[in-house]
Amino acid sequence: MSEPTMIAAHAEFSAGAEHHERTLHIRGNWHLGSAPEGAQLCALFPLDCKALNLDTRELGQWDSSLAIALLQLARRCQKKNIVFRYSESSPALQQLLKLALDVPEYEQPTNPVYIGWRAKLRNWLTEHGQSVKEHFIFVGDVCLACVKWLSGRANTRASDIFYFIRESGPKALPIVTLISLLVGMILAYLGAIQLRQLGAQVYVADLVSLGMVREMGALMTAVIMAGRTGAAYAAQLGTMQVNEEIDALKVMGVSSLEFLVLPRLLALILTMPLLTIYANTIGMLGGALITTSMDVSYTQYILQTQQAVDWLDISTGLLKSLVFGVLIAMAGCHAGIRCGRNSTAVGLATTNAVVSAIVYLVVADAAFNIIYDKLGI
Repeated sequence: MSEPTMIAAHAEFSAGAEHHERTLHIRGNWHLGSAPEGAQLCALFPLDCKALNLDTRELGQWDSSLAIALLQLARRCQKKNIVFRYSESSPALQQLLKLALDVPEYEQPTNPVYIGWRAKLRNWLTEHGQSVKEHFIFVGDVCLACVKWLSGRANTRASDIFYFIRESGPKALPIVTLISLLVGMILAYLGAIQLRQLGAQVYVADLVSLGMVREMGALMTAVIMAGRTGAAYAAQLGTMQVNEEIDALKVMGVSSLEFLVLPRLLALILTMPLLTIYANTIGMLGGALITTSMDVSYTQYILQTQQAVDWLDISTGLLKSLVFGVLIAMAGCHAGIRCGRNSTAVGLATTNAVVSAIVYLVVADAAFNIIYDKLGI
């Protein structure tokens, strides 16, 4: 049995029953690459008519290339206010054209709407006001979860707390050691530049010890933990949000704050003071490495450090570290809980967590220094 002869795609326009009408005759098999394109049909289309009828009685096999070509022709008819009738075509082609024509063609706005500065200010205040409101709600919910944990009624597992203590404590020692050692050496070099001119190199110990225990130890440790642990919290909770694991906890009646946020918060509260004490010690050791190269013995350095630092100085830094730990955990967990539902949102949440935590740390550190100055500490 011989195969049927394939008729090539062909299209032509003819005059209709009335002078102002035209008919488009579609014949043969229309396949991609072997049929006229929409631009060719538009070029052949006469513009001196008011209506265009589609005739597909002699149409053979066809694919999406025919629908694309007819769609371009229909768009041209819309721009020229010409009626395009395709009700007599095949049902499948009618559905494709109707579906495509129901979606309006995108048009680039030529005259953008001008928004005054008052409207911009109002929108900015509304957006940021909502963000501040969400932050306060989150802080209040975390406080309530802490109260429930203290009373023993929270869905917080002790194993989770110990796990996050191990993750945020011992595993952070290498990077804390490196940064604290370098910070102590930098403080010693800065003090030595001026004190060497006066022959008072021994007072570099005062500068390094006070600088570490009151300021740099707690602050640099907090910045490290914001970039290391705060970002990890945001990424973990953000990924759980994308995978709808947090929604599953809500369906089971488990509070995500008690089960996910509270262990991370308690872990940082417990580890930050210990890491700060360790950072202070390593920073003083870094200062000693530089000071002893300036004709100052280790014994002189240790004695001068003991005279310069008292328990009040140490406690001021530890109090800062406690607050810094709370701020880092809150920033990371809030960014993760409020994360969107895609992978891009996880990256944005991680970035927001680190940026927010560092801003909180700097503001809180400045507030502590002002309060200490007013209290004479």
